[in-house]
Amino acid sequence: MSNLSRRKFIITAGATAAGTLLAHGCSSGSSTTSASPTGASPSATPAANINPADAPEVTTAKLGFIALTDSAPLIIAQEKGLFAKYGMKDVQILKQASWPVTRDNLELGSEKGGIDGAHILSPMPYQMTLGTITKGNQPVPMNIVARLNTNGQAISLSKKYLDLKVGTDSKPLKAALANQKVAITFPGGTHDLWMRYWLAAGGIDPNTEVSVIPVPPPQMVANMKSGSMEAFCVGEPWNAQLVTQKVGYTALVTGELWKDHPEKALTLRADWVEKNPKATKAITMAVLEAQQWCDKPENKEEMCTIISADKWLKVPVADIIGRMKGEIDYGTDRKEAASLVAMKFWADNASYPYKSHDAWFIAENIRWGYMPATTDIKATVDKVNREDIWKAAATALGVPAAQIPATTSRGVETFFDGVKFDPEKPEEYLKGLAIKKA
Repeated sequence: MSNLSRRKFIITAGATAAGTLLAHGCSSGSSTTSASPTGASPSATPAANINPADAPEVTTAKLGFIALTDSAPLIIAQEKGLFAKYGMKDVQILKQASWPVTRDNLELGSEKGGIDGAHILSPMPYQMTLGTITKGNQPVPMNIVARLNTNGQAISLSKKYLDLKVGTDSKPLKAALANQKVAITFPGGTHDLWMRYWLAAGGIDPNTEVSVIPVPPPQMVANMKSGSMEAFCVGEPWNAQLVTQKVGYTALVTGELWKDHPEKALTLRADWVEKNPKATKAITMAVLEAQQWCDKPENKEEMCTIISADKWLKVPVADIIGRMKGEIDYGTDRKEAASLVAMKFWADNASYPYKSHDAWFIAENIRWGYMPATTDIKATVDKVNREDIWKAAATALGVPAAQIPATTSRGVETFFDGVKFDPEKPEEYLKGLAIKKA
């Protein structure tokens, strides 16, 4: 999108605030009704008083999601009538079988039977924009308009490794995992990067000492049961299910690897954003309001009841609720009653898409050979990351200024092993890494 188009977007989409009912219902709970004990959908939130001049260009959009608890903001925005509240009354939230399917449907776009946007692994919009994972390596420009969550993933091991008592230090696995399969959800995606970082920090080269394989999230537990792999990294509820079914244990939750790390994002095709700036803002507002609602402790049980339904995650509420509340049973003698690195949807700027975080995702993709070493990190981030849309939506929602970051960088990040990432100097970070593909 050109600089002129970006200014036009901010002017046209930003004008909506004057005619929009501020979304305080999310924080107070007053604008929604509770789900029934059986998990039936709650009644819709009353529509905002939208100025006709600010009405979305379209009322429909097709958005994909994977059966993971961090898709909750999209599900809640739909079930609570928040998309309709902002004029997007015909939004469809469509379950995707895997991340490759999500990618394929985003490539198609809704006009060709695919989708317009999705709950997605944060690096994937960059991979698609650069054409590193698309058909014929043809670029499919994407925009990130919000981060959906921080934390909330885990690295799990087969129960055969219980005696090794593995946690954040992967060194004890160097011999045990030699030439074994470890699963991630998509090459170059967040789970792949968490797994590779963790192994490499313990002196295990993920390129040569183990076999890293992609497996769709809902198939992780079944594959561990069958002995097809020895470890996996994925979001919830699949780590919790592995523990409750006594098939394996959680070595670490990923917030222990990098506190409050970014995870999923809300992405839209860039051409759809260009064509529908007001609709884009409306979708973003609905999701941000849902994130505020999801993060309130008093809403956790209702949220879990809603997303556990067959049409969404299709898992027992009991497999979701604990870790959503920060209650983590690692499947060992370790249990946390209130984890400080549980999943966040809104708190501590979890929803804001920091450009500095996306710089790390690209740097790690370069590290492992998924993106060319010549990739212009800053220019690529600036092209894909539309934090300006997030800010316009947040402002229209009446989000306090203190909750709207003043800078696109969260600063220097420090990982569990003491390694630091300075988003202003990604090349220095890459040079300092002992284990990498190049």
